[in-house]
Amino acid sequence: MSWVAAVARLRARREPGVLVTVATVRGHAPRRAGAKLVVGRTETWGSIGGGNIEAVAIDRARELNGAADPEPELMEFALNDKVTGRHGVQCCGGAVTVLLEPLPVVQAVAVFGVGHVGLELARILARHHLDLHLIDTRPDMLTDERLGVLADAVAQIHVHHTPLLPEEVLTELPPGTHVLIMTHDHAEDAALCDAALRTAGLGSIGLIGSSAKWARFRQRLATEGGHDAATIDRIKTPIGIAEITGKEPATIAVSVAADLLRSFEQDRHRAAPNPVAAVPYAPVAGST
Repeated sequence: MSWVAAVARLRARREPGVLVTVATVRGHAPRRAGAKLVVGRTETWGSIGGGNIEAVAIDRARELNGAADPEPELMEFALNDKVTGRHGVQCCGGAVTVLLEPLPVVQAVAVFGVGHVGLELARILARHHLDLHLIDTRPDMLTDERLGVLADAVAQIHVHHTPLLPEEVLTELPPGTHVLIMTHDHAEDAALCDAALRTAGLGSIGLIGSSAKWARFRQRLATEGGHDAATIDRIKTPIGIAEITGKEPATIAVSVAADLLRSFEQDRHRAAPNPVAAVPYAPVAGST
């Protein structure tokens, strides 16, 4: 399997990985600059030359796979008989620099309702590295012609046409998916809110609408749905940045997207290890 296909496989599985590349070669080495290796949690694809170089790189890549917010890094290896590596000696006579690039699992967002605001929101989110799920009960909202504006998307887009029960899509979403509810039908919105609160493993839940709409929903979620106050508070409404008050679909979409992306950054910083407490990577024997 090529490294490109391996990266695509990890993306499809929503598994973290590391792309390992021979960046520079001085003198003799097992592989030329540009050789690549992809390291997943339990599998590897490709090779950067085997031996100590590859084994140490795989060890470090697996450490990065388990880190909260890994950064790219370089490793240098001297290939001579005076250096004993963790996994043996490589005495080709040269020196190799290896670049490790983390391939994190991207965020996933599900937009229920691809009307005027939903489509504008999809256009913004599609420009980011994430998995974007678009769900609507109306087939005319999901035609190829209408979604053609997303043809150059960076995101991977998944379209779900669910004419009867859109809430069934919730159980198909990847763990941690952030849900935005903005359908054309308040009854559909209410059913989605109830189902989202009952679906384990979702990320944030956002609902578009007014305070009056939310007051009615909140009462129904408590009385008919049987949800307690803490559970209902998982739903954020209104969504978006309060200071952006325009009513145009594009303006609302910008507000919602900015608020969502800001929450991604906040989550990333909360998950990052404390730079004071973190133990830096120490090169092993066989690397410099």
